[in-house]
Parts: sequence; C-alpha cells; structure tokens
Amino acid sequence: MSTTAALVSRNTLWPAQILTVGLCVAIAVFAYRYLLEIGAPPEIIAGNRFITPWLVVHATAAATALLLGPFQFWASLRARMPTLHRWNGRVYVTACVVGGLTGFILALGASSGPVTTLGFGSLAVAWLVSTILAWRLAVARRFVEHRQWMIRSFALTFAAVTLRLYVPMSLLLPVPFETAYQAISFVCWVPNLIAAELYLHRRTS
Repeated sequence: MSTTAALVSRNTLWPAQILTVGLCVAIAVFAYRYLLEIGAPPEIIAGNRFITPWLVVHATAAATALLLGPFQFWASLRARMPTLHRWNGRVYVTACVVGGLTGFILALGASSGPVTTLGFGSLAVAWLVSTILAWRLAVARRFVEHRQWMIRSFALTFAAVTLRLYVPMSLLLPVPFETAYQAISFVCWVPNLIAAELYLHRRTS
C-alpha cells in the first residue's frame, strides 16, 4: 500500500501514518528554504526560464499544501473540530491552486526539454483539476465524492515527496541525470495517482 493510501485507510498502522506525516513535514520545511533565501536551487532548476519570481511562490504554496494535507484525513479531528477542518481545507485548496498554476508556468520554462515540460505540466493540470473538483464537491455537500477527490489531490501533492526521493536515487543509475529527471517528471506523480485509484476502487468494490 502506498503511503498516500495508507494515510487515509481506516486500518492504517501508526508507523505508516507517522512516516507519511514525517516525510511531508521534512520536505515542506526543506522547500521553505526558497522563501527564506537559504541556499541556491539545483542547477537543473536554476536554469528554468521562469524561475523568478515563480519558484519562490510555487515552493511556498506547495510546501503549505504538503503540511496541511495529512490533517484533512484525520477523522477524529474532523469530528471534533469541523470548523478547523473547513478552514484547513480552504487554505489547502488555495495553496494547491497557487502551487498548480505556478507549477505549470515553471513547467513551461523547464531547462531539461519538452519531456519535462509535459511531465510537470500534466502534474500541474491534474493537481488543479482534482483539487478544484474536491472543493466544489465539498461546497455541494457531496462528501463521499469530495473525499475521493481529496485523496487524488493529496496523492498529487505527495509528488513533492516522491520527487525528492527519486532524484538522489537517479544518481545511481547509469544514465545522464537530465534523462533521469525527464522520467522523474512523470514517475513522481503517475504511480501516486494509480495507487490512489486502486485504493478507491478497492473501497468501492
């Protein structure tokens, strides 16, 4: 079971929850360094044509979504503090929309070619669509469908984690890093979304 699916499962083991939340917090804190101007971006990102000002905006928004996302699936918190759940959701949706829009802009300026543009651009579009649908379903009080689309949205938000896991692993492969990065632009999110779909199918079948 993927960490995304594990987070939302009613039978989740605490270690899986802790691992998921821990990874989200660690990557979010790491991404906030762009906002604080700590360190330089990697060379492959520094070459992006639209890095200024969109990298800072994107990293900050995506990090915020990554921090807030896990708490949307905390059932006891939803039950005890529904107002907090709603406000947390509004901030999460706003962060995802900002992150998705700026992510699409950055994808257009990718320095590693059109394959990377297609990969990250598709991620941005899927992230925007799933999050906006989840929000609209919540407003319509169609909560079962809202939860399903929130799972998809968070699976795509979690791409920020899988991306940063795959990048150092790719350095061990006997291929140029740019080629590996092009593959990662798809691999960082497509398996996440497939895992979410398999999880939802199992719950509804």
